[in-house]
Amino acid sequence: MNDTLHISLEAHLVDVLRPLPPIVPVELAESLTPYLVSVRPTTIPYSVLHTVSKWSRTTHGLEKLCTHSPPLEPSQYSMISLLAGTTTSPERKFGTYTPAKEPREMEAERRREKKAITTLLNAMFSIGGSGFATWWAADKTGWKNEWKVLLSLFVAVVVAVSETVLYIIWQSRRSSSKLRSIRPELSSSKHKKDDGDTYSLEPISTQVLSHNDPGLRRR
Repeated sequence: MNDTLHISLEAHLVDVLRPLPPIVPVELAESLTPYLVSVRPTTIPYSVLHTVSKWSRTTHGLEKLCTHSPPLEPSQYSMISLLAGTTTSPERKFGTYTPAKEPREMEAERRREKKAITTLLNAMFSIGGSGFATWWAADKTGWKNEWKVLLSLFVAVVVAVSETVLYIIWQSRRSSSKLRSIRPELSSSKHKKDDGDTYSLEPISTQVLSHNDPGLRRR
């Protein structure tokens, strides 16, 4: 994971790392050099900074830092100090965070889904039942099969259209009721905020008026 994780190479981080190549081990110096040149990349691997931090806590590293001219502060090379003011994985584009819904909201959505499913099932049963009832009634009249089929289909289509219209009306009413339920919550939260502000200011205004004008206090 650390091999693929990059940190933004800020100017202050470069200033901290620049004195290290002459005093760190050769492998670490070779890892640091590409990031300390005049034209340097915009990011540095997290693993390189982690190696620098580990080296600064060793006996050899502490000795090199303290004997450097001028002496270098070992605390500057802790991971907290190295990562301060930087950005993790600036080259990546993360998705938008969507907060989890509240349990009350999730329960309300489940109830609406169950009600919608029930409504659709009732509509399907109504269409099928009306078509079958029409076929059964037409069979008693002795009509030919093609006429019975046509009549059954006609009745089923009429019922389907009426059920569709009723479902659209139900959906529109549900949407409007949902909007009406949201608006009072927003207005109530606004009133609560206003009430809180008024309550905090009222004692001060009352004291000022009563102190400056006794006539107002008697009224």
